[in-house]
Parts: sequence; C-alpha cells; structure tokens
Amino acid sequence: MAIGCVMLDIQGTELSAQERELLAHPKVGGLIYFSRNYESVAQISALTQAVRAAAPRSLLIAVDQEGGRVQRFREQFTRLAPLAELGMHYDRDPAAALQAAQQAGQLMAAELRAVDIDFSFAPVLDLDYGLSAVIGDRAFHADAHCVAVLAEAYIKGMRQAGMAATGKHFPGHGWVTADSHHAIPCDERSAEQIMQQDVQPFRALFQCGLDAVMPAHVIYEQVDTQPAGFSSIWLQDILRRQLGFEGVIFSDDLSMEGASVAGGYAERADAALAAGCDMVLACNNRAGVIELLDHAQLNASAVSAQRLERMRGKEVGACR
Repeated sequence: MAIGCVMLDIQGTELSAQERELLAHPKVGGLIYFSRNYESVAQISALTQAVRAAAPRSLLIAVDQEGGRVQRFREQFTRLAPLAELGMHYDRDPAAALQAAQQAGQLMAAELRAVDIDFSFAPVLDLDYGLSAVIGDRAFHADAHCVAVLAEAYIKGMRQAGMAATGKHFPGHGWVTADSHHAIPCDERSAEQIMQQDVQPFRALFQCGLDAVMPAHVIYEQVDTQPAGFSSIWLQDILRRQLGFEGVIFSDDLSMEGASVAGGYAERADAALAAGCDMVLACNNRAGVIELLDHAQLNASAVSAQRLERMRGKEVGACR
C-alpha cells in the first residue's frame, strides 16, 4: 500500500480512539511528535509501537530534535547543543569541529532510531544573518561554506546511525526578521542574491544526495507572490529543474501563519502538493486535519510515494 501524503500529530502520551482512526486513514503517511508526547524512553517506545499498530501501512515517524531550543525529547536523552556552537568551534578549529559535527549527528540519530523514530527534521541550513530570532542559534554559521561543510559532516553522522536528513528551510529563512509561525515574512532580496548566498548550502548538499528539504513559509517577493512552500517556481522550476534535487519535499506546518496566504486548511494542503511538495505537515489543529482529510484533493504522485519510502533508513556515509 502506497504511503500517504499527510503527516499529522497527536495530543498526548497515549493514542485516543479518534487518533487511531485518523492514523488508519489512507492519506495519512506520517506522524510528528512534540514535547507533549514524551515522558520517558519506555513511554515513547510504547507509543510508537501503538502508532505503528494503528496504521494499515508503514508510517514515517518524525520529530524536531535539532538541539538547543528545539529538542522535543530531553529527559533520558542527551541534551544537544545548538548548531551554532559547532559553528563557533569551526572558527577556532575547523578539523575538530567537523569531527564534532559528525559525532553530534550520529548521537542525535542513534538515540531516536533506538526508540524506532525514523528521522528528525534536521539539519537547519539557514544562514545566521543576526536578523531572525526564530532561527538564531539553530543555524550553524553566517557563512554559506561553513554551513555546508558542517552540515555535510553532521549528515554523515546521521547516516551512520541509519537516519535520513532533511535540510531546512529552503531557500533560506535567515534574512527575514518575522517569525513564520506567527506572521507572513517577506524577503525583499533579488533572486540572484538568494541563489548566491542562502541557496549555496542546499546546492552543495544536493551533490551529496541530501534526502529531503523543507521549504520556508516566506514570500521571496522578487521571485513569486506565494511563500516558497506553495510556489511551483521555487519547488519545481528552481529546486527540481535548475538545482536537480531528486529527494523528498516536506511542507512546513500548514498551521503556521506563514501558510495562511494559501487559504483554508484543505486549500493549503492542495496548494502545497500542487506546487510540488511530496508530503504536507498538518499539526496542532485537529479540526483542520479532519477538514483536509475530508475535503482536500490530496493528489500526491506515485513518484512522491517512492521518494517518501526512501526516508526510512540510510546507508553509512556522507556523499553518494
């Protein structure tokens, strides 16, 4: 049975009857955990087992376990430093920092794989311009080359632990000051500036076979009037055709304010898939999830399903 194109969330540390029903829906292909879903290693392992049993097909189970401010599982997990610490280490000792980045990626991934979680949405590939509070120390560095080499080492570690990598937030969220969770950010720079700066880490990692990307809910007004995650210009013309990316495209959360320009919840899902996303994230809005499962077209291709299947596990190594 082909994997579905919707990734949703659940409310607590155990499954409700309604959630079991939602996980069985043929269009549901994934689940993302939040801090509210976690109490202990034993509990999250049991919950994951129940989630997998509730679905008639294999699900992708994910979490945001970047480190620093964005680490959903903390107790009984290693406290992970923000990626910016690796960037500061790189400025002092590049070789040691690359080794530390690989170790950090492997540790993060190994702890999640041990509780049967497929992947973390990591690493962040945004540049830290000192403008975006929501990105900030989630980014490795301000320099595109430093971001690319640190991320490559981090991804090598992830793959050594059997985890696929997702670069975010394409083509770059670091320039805008507004938080796309609560606003609709607009980046006024030219396409040339963005391509020469923010896109460079993505371009470099595409050469290494980056498994997936997550587009930003940011409008790059010199390129398109739609946020990147709803823009066929960004996702099909630039990401797929110009840059040759062949991996998975995950939407960012459809509940974020930056997604509101696409309309209601069902319209957001359809617009993201039509623009080129392979899977849409629908989180923290149970009524919205039900609406889109009932009313959205949710037309994902067979190619999307094949791409998503490859997120289940990766071979050892960095570049392919």
